[in-house]
Amino acid sequence: MKPEAQRIVYPLLMAAVLLALWQGLVVGFDIPPFLVPSPVRVAQTLVVDAALLFGALVNTLKITLFSFAAATVIGVLIAFAFVQSRVIEVALFPYAVLLQVTPIVAIAPLIIIWVKDPTASLVICATLVALFPIIANTTLGLRSVNPGLMSYFKLNRATRLQTLLRLRIPSALPYFFGGLRISSGLALIGAVVAEFVAGTGGTGTGLAYQILQAGYQLNIPRMFAALLLITVTGVLLFGLMSVLSKWALGGWHESEHIHD
Repeated sequence: MKPEAQRIVYPLLMAAVLLALWQGLVVGFDIPPFLVPSPVRVAQTLVVDAALLFGALVNTLKITLFSFAAATVIGVLIAFAFVQSRVIEVALFPYAVLLQVTPIVAIAPLIIIWVKDPTASLVICATLVALFPIIANTTLGLRSVNPGLMSYFKLNRATRLQTLLRLRIPSALPYFFGGLRISSGLALIGAVVAEFVAGTGGTGTGLAYQILQAGYQLNIPRMFAALLLITVTGVLLFGLMSVLSKWALGGWHESEHIHD
């Protein structure tokens, strides 16, 4: 079996084994669904409540994609500023770390109060969660250039812009796409956490609100179904970023070459 197929088949086989074990334990020990629902019960709930859950998924995914795009643009611009001036990096990088280590649940209520628009406040919260990997990985990549190539560019009197476009950016692409893979999942986590903190109902609610409501109503199968949608969405986002990385780097960078 080819390595590409192994990356798909083996995880699916493991998932099938775990689901079968889960189903067997729930049925064998006769565990009530309000404690732990079986995979079959979760699948049934996913079908019955499809309109509610997938509508909520669309709202959560909207926040996720907006925040991921904002984090990518802002993170890349900050990384460019860092690499062009060591003074700027030394002065501002600790504050980027501060954003990373500050729990979003601590500052999300303030953002929600300050920003009147609910969607904008949720996007800001999720962007703060997803921002640091882009900054850190892109900055590292922009600085991880071959010293010999850097000397060659200096020898030919290349300008800062020429060095950035023709040397630093190509060298940074593997690091940048690594940051995208991490940041895509963090954007989803940030969106869900922000929704939890906001806790508002209505037609524009996301999956976090459905989880809260299911918990209040002891509708545990719906809670598991919502969690399943969040998990699958995170996996798909990671897979999409991996495919994008393969497309951009597969033809020339060794990091995308699969070895037996």
